[in-house]
Amino acid sequence: MYLKSIAIDAERFPNTDSYPFNIPGFRRTRRLDISTAVTFFVGRNGSGKSTLLEAIARRSGLLPWGGTKVHRSHQNPYETQLANYLSLTFDPKHPYGFHFRAEAFFNFASSLDDIALDDPRRDQYFGGRSLNVVSHGESFLAFFNSYSFQLDGLYLLDEPEAALSPESQVQFVKDLLRFQQQGRKQYIIATHSPIIMACPGAGIMGFDNPEIRPTQYKALNHYKFYKEFLENPERFFCP
Repeated sequence: MYLKSIAIDAERFPNTDSYPFNIPGFRRTRRLDISTAVTFFVGRNGSGKSTLLEAIARRSGLLPWGGTKVHRSHQNPYETQLANYLSLTFDPKHPYGFHFRAEAFFNFASSLDDIALDDPRRDQYFGGRSLNVVSHGESFLAFFNSYSFQLDGLYLLDEPEAALSPESQVQFVKDLLRFQQQGRKQYIIATHSPIIMACPGAGIMGFDNPEIRPTQYKALNHYKFYKEFLENPERFFCP
């Protein structure tokens, strides 16, 4: 593994009223120890899992594949500042890697098309064709099986299930397990998918409690909700 621990210095937060410093998990968590090659950040919307993932990427200087979020509506001066209050322990320092954001994947695929105009061989790294001419899910799997994803390093993935069918999510987990056996790789993944978070041997950090902490798979709210829903979906839609 590369990333061993994450420390949050909440005592230096500029305030506790503005996002992301108003997220309870960030104010009450001092340190997260990472001990597995695959670690999941799991929690409800707004619990901070994607925010922490992005802060780790910023702090470690990992490339945000697909670009960062920039919108005129973003007027919060603190929005991207959590990284300034993190301390990351690496071994060794500065691994190869990148930050994958599902919502910006189209930008990445389009940039590859632009590059391929000058270097047609570049498509060979992603299945031999443009990622924009296959389905969204097929393009995700092609990317996850590309040369960039198989090099030794640290990979930060934000909701990789966004375009994947249940069967493709199972294939994604199989790919993760296969890649782990081919070298030194570490994955930290923010996800809502109970299929992906069931990855054998993975660690889970739960974000639904006041403090971020290691959580067992079957203790997760996601697992409990899906189990109850699949057993009796009709009752969830009753008025």
